[in-house]
Amino acid sequence: MCRRPRRAFVARADRLVRSGTLADVARTRPDPPESLTQLLGGGRSALDATLPAVAFVLGWLVSGRSLEWGAAAALTAGAGVAVMRWRGGGRPVAALLGLLGVLAAVLVALYTGRAADFFLTQLLSNLASALVWAVSILVRWPLLGLVVGGLLGQRTAWRRDPALLRAYALASWVWVGQYVVRLAVFTPLWAAGAVLPLGAARVALSWPLVAVCVAASGTVLFRALPDGHPGLRHPSPPP
Repeated sequence: MCRRPRRAFVARADRLVRSGTLADVARTRPDPPESLTQLLGGGRSALDATLPAVAFVLGWLVSGRSLEWGAAAALTAGAGVAVMRWRGGGRPVAALLGLLGVLAAVLVALYTGRAADFFLTQLLSNLASALVWAVSILVRWPLLGLVVGGLLGQRTAWRRDPALLRAYALASWVWVGQYVVRLAVFTPLWAAGAVLPLGAARVALSWPLVAVCVAASGTVLFRALPDGHPGLRHPSPPP
């Protein structure tokens, strides 16, 4: 008795699959809610980046404000972070670039003889990042779209979806704001030569600020999408 309904259901499903109806439904059905944090991952790299700065300040302070000791402590911490990243499955190039960044900061401080200049490369990096993110939005290639689209394997398909392009642009302004906040805090501290406050700000404005930025930009991104949009994974170009 129960075989006929089952056979009828299977036959109907088979017709839907062959006609492409089920595939169309699957493509247009919105994805389950997800967060930008899930897509971008945690703030481990941001946390690791603070360790050389903390080591520099501690080495400089404990040694009676010796730049050489601070530099040695920062390079030791930077090398340790690079090894941990590499052994943890990270890309060797990324680990090497992180260590080179620490080396550049150390060389600047040793060259000028000013401990606060250890943070100068970080200040300039944030200035450059703010400008690059802002320009990417203005030329309609928002960096957040490039990052997320790359992670999702879409390349630039998201740009053909006006709703996604607009959402990525709005959310990218949050990232510009992140760098502007750092500049607003770092610049006066650096100008005043306040090494200890610079070290504290480096910690406070690294992974905590990144976490806030990811969460806030994710909220802006998903709220900017219109109702019924299939989601980040399914760009919908206009007909």
